[in-house]
Amino acid sequence: MKLFCRKFGNGQPIFILHGLFGLSDNWVSIGKLLSENYQVIIPDLRNHGQSPHSSIFNYDAMAGDIIELMDDLELSSTIVMGHSMGGKVAIQFALLYPERTEKLIVVDMSMRQYEERQLQLEIIKAMMAIDFAKIDARSEISELLKQSISDEKVRLFIMKNLYRVTRTHLGWRPDLQSIYQNIDYVFEAISGDTVFEGPSLFIHGDDSDYVLESDIAQIHHHFPHAVFKVVPDAGHWVHADNPEGFLKEVIAFLETNK
Repeated sequence: MKLFCRKFGNGQPIFILHGLFGLSDNWVSIGKLLSENYQVIIPDLRNHGQSPHSSIFNYDAMAGDIIELMDDLELSSTIVMGHSMGGKVAIQFALLYPERTEKLIVVDMSMRQYEERQLQLEIIKAMMAIDFAKIDARSEISELLKQSISDEKVRLFIMKNLYRVTRTHLGWRPDLQSIYQNIDYVFEAISGDTVFEGPSLFIHGDDSDYVLESDIAQIHHHFPHAVFKVVPDAGHWVHADNPEGFLKEVIAFLETNK
């Protein structure tokens, strides 16, 4: 699948992979800062942003999409960083294509299977409930989303997925139907016997429960050189909650493992 992507800077390539209901635009500010020393590539994953839609939506397929994009860009290897769902894509990528992976950075995600999160289910149901034939104002959509999504930061994050289908009609960029039908794959574990021997950073927010002490043994089994860092004053959206603390850990890892 030919993914849409944003590119900044020159030098050693680093891919940044967004999470569920995210898009490349969420990472532009971080990407531009990293582009001072790296070539930063931020794709929209399949069924998200401006990338194509597909009924196939799983981690093998999404990791394969990154390989196709690398080949199109004539990149033999890359640093790969992913957040949340994108973190699992990054994990799968490193385990399937270790020879194409220079370093791995996983942001607030582990390898285990997760229970369905009520927030994600509420988000997708709220998005699917919007009738764009009757609503054409962003303010109205925000008010409707508020009924199911009380957190203003999350609502603003979701609203970034709005775009003008025509001059008078709005729509959602993600393929909500495909995501909803494949939602179990989003929460599934990354399994297999492959080991990635390269430098790996697993970074999470101190106010998040996505990475637990009980996850570390499994991660170390597959990523024996993994280091773990905790960013203070941050929840699941580490890079948005504390961008300075997040970048400090990421840059230190990249500089140490040159």
